[in-house]
Amino acid sequence: MTATLEKILLVAEDSDEDFVVLQRFMKRLEVKTPVYRCVDGDEVLDFLYREGNDLDTVTIPRPSAILLDLNLPGLDGRELLEQLKQDESFKAIPIIIFTTSSNPEDIEWCYQRGANGYLIKPVNSLELQKTIRGFVEYWLEINVPPLAS
Repeated sequence: MTATLEKILLVAEDSDEDFVVLQRFMKRLEVKTPVYRCVDGDEVLDFLYREGNDLDTVTIPRPSAILLDLNLPGLDGRELLEQLKQDESFKAIPIIIFTTSSNPEDIEWCYQRGANGYLIKPVNSLELQKTIRGFVEYWLEINVPPLAS
């Protein structure tokens, strides 16, 4: 049985500049995956639970992956990671941390709380493009996401 699974990427990123760069590189890579953006942890929860004015009337498929910045305003990425990985409805969604922190304690903490990947945002444009290419190739092209439960 072969099924075509539509992949959806949810990006939790508060920096407009970082998000624009991500979009630019994904466009160069000709990524067809729909990308939704939330700027803080509370907005991610609203998106996933379909709460709020705009989301109630729009059918948005469940994300096949979440690209999560740790340093979000309000409910930050750490708290959001913990909350989502404890929720039976969402714990199977791969969450890939995408942050500037190379602190080994942050990396260990995230993996212990269920992160599926940890990517450090390089400062160098070529390295950033390489990192985004690797993310796209694995998480959006090769990896098979879990079925919605």
